[in-house]
Amino acid sequence: MRRSSSLLTRLTGAVAGLVLAAAGVVTLAAPAQAASLTQVTGFGSNPGNLAMYAYRPDNLPANAPAVVLLHGCTQNASGYFANSGWQKYADQWKFALIVAQQSSANQSLSCFNWFTEGDISRGQGEALSIRQMVDYARTSYGTDANRVFVSGLSAGGAMSAVMLATYPDVFAAGSVIAGLPYRCSPPASTSTCQYSGVDKTPAAWGDQVRAAYPGYTGRRPRVAIWHGTSDSTVVPANATESRDQWTNVRGVSQTPTSTSSLPGGTTLEVYGNDDVRLYRVSGMGHGTPVDPGSGADQCGNTAAYFLDTICSTYRDALFFGLNGGGTNPTPTPTATPTPSPTPTTPPTCVTASNYAHVAAGRAYQSGGYAYANGSNQRMGLYNTFNTSALKQTGPNYWVIGC
Repeated sequence: MRRSSSLLTRLTGAVAGLVLAAAGVVTLAAPAQAASLTQVTGFGSNPGNLAMYAYRPDNLPANAPAVVLLHGCTQNASGYFANSGWQKYADQWKFALIVAQQSSANQSLSCFNWFTEGDISRGQGEALSIRQMVDYARTSYGTDANRVFVSGLSAGGAMSAVMLATYPDVFAAGSVIAGLPYRCSPPASTSTCQYSGVDKTPAAWGDQVRAAYPGYTGRRPRVAIWHGTSDSTVVPANATESRDQWTNVRGVSQTPTSTSSLPGGTTLEVYGNDDVRLYRVSGMGHGTPVDPGSGADQCGNTAAYFLDTICSTYRDALFFGLNGGGTNPTPTPTATPTPSPTPTTPPTCVTASNYAHVAAGRAYQSGGYAYANGSNQRMGLYNTFNTSALKQTGPNYWVIGC
């Protein structure tokens, strides 16, 4: 056991509110591939005493991307892999998954130690163990060192922020689901961070990240933040503070450049040139957003702390650019047609590239194509070369043609 029993006693009290019920492993239909989630040993010195699991789709190409997944408290690697939906897109778009697993030997509730100094600093503890898993995948599986990403839930979401802060030279982007800003605790207590949130200026939050790797002047990762508006385990104020932290790190304003409505009662705020995304899921509690089904933008299984709202994994995979080598699916059709809103007078008409329309919030991209907000009309490929004319006929409602 790596930590003393007295320390575990203190930590257990500190993180009691972050307990996540163990995710039941759902039996899935056997995939076409023979690939399976497999434990890996001997991946490094492993100072954090973590377990490594890997999933490599059959026919994984050389220089494929890799995504690190970090579960929540009392969860494990197999449960998070089975329910989160990441296997679907790994199979479809051919990228590797690295699933880290905490144990009760490190923390009694199997929480990643996002609040322990020795585990949230570069070159130490659990943060270094996760870095060693990435290095092992690169040398053993031939994954692309420039396309490594991380995503996690709750304590795993907080640990995802740790990895983005301490290893900006390793991770190109990441996703923080129902998590917290880097270094909320310490110095604040875990209960204060979880139940009240800690209010800092964007610059103060950004300084916490910059201090994690002193002297680093390279790129900083892009970040997606997910939070339910009814989360009482990690209050939604943490999403706003995380937004402040990562927009400051990326050097962009805390005012969104676009806001759009997505399925599942989800509002997406985009900051800068897609530097930071903040997804607020209306009425959702504490968990990873999933949307079971066979649609291109549906994924996952409902279980404890896997909540049926929207497939966050699909959105994150596109945000990470993981669909570059795969098919270009279209979104799942809406079951009930959206009524046409009352036209405004005079209507606003804008002609621009599909990329510019998405950046400005007049459209969204899915599976490599651009779609007009509101009408969901397909505009063509999402790039700077395809140009569309969009007319606004209501609040956040655009149609093709002027």
